[in-house]
Amino acid sequence: MFHYKKNKKKRFLKLERNLITMSDTKSVVSEQFRTIRTNITFSAPDQELKTILVTSSIPGEGKSTNAANIGVVFAQEGKKVLIVDADMRRPTLHHTFRLLNIDGLSSVLIKQQTIQNVIQETSIAGLDIVTSGPLPPNPSELLASKAMDTLLKVLRQEYDLVIFDSPPLLPVTDARILSNKCDGTVLIVDRNATKKADILKAKASLHASQAKIMGVVLNNSTLPHNQYNYQYR
Repeated sequence: MFHYKKNKKKRFLKLERNLITMSDTKSVVSEQFRTIRTNITFSAPDQELKTILVTSSIPGEGKSTNAANIGVVFAQEGKKVLIVDADMRRPTLHHTFRLLNIDGLSSVLIKQQTIQNVIQETSIAGLDIVTSGPLPPNPSELLASKAMDTLLKVLRQEYDLVIFDSPPLLPVTDARILSNKCDGTVLIVDRNATKKADILKAKASLHASQAKIMGVVLNNSTLPHNQYNYQYR
């Protein structure tokens, strides 16, 4: 087990309101995130599920918000969870948790920092964060590097679950690279914004990368009020 210095300066700041799993634990949306947690857990009963990629087909579908809330509900279950912002193009995780983003994933992959020094803790027990770090000119190459493979091995040993928030699938190759390295991939789909053709392209892209698609989260989908307590999607 390694020992690391966590950033404590931002530890007790109020979380952003989009973390509904913290701000309103009894809401219908929070319950749906717990349902997603259950579905992820049972999606691979014969496999040790340690690394999950959360991505989408196009930008703006809510993948980062979903990744954050999924991490929260797993930590609330008692798991030791790490969320890694692997979107080294347009990172947002540090904004969500109001953390500094001076060093992070990119710093580790180019060997300017150790993973021990870039892990930051949150106010949520059991939930740690690695931000993106400085934006590199070659994020795809960094994710495909041996340094990334080594990092994955270390994180698998230290955490019950590691969640990677990646760029969307269609514009760049980053998510395809990571999907091949992770135990499973969750695809976020915005019901009101995503075209069927984009979803099919994203699915084909994941299959080409030999990724294991665990399921799809339909974002911005509503149910009739009288069905809230009986049906979850």
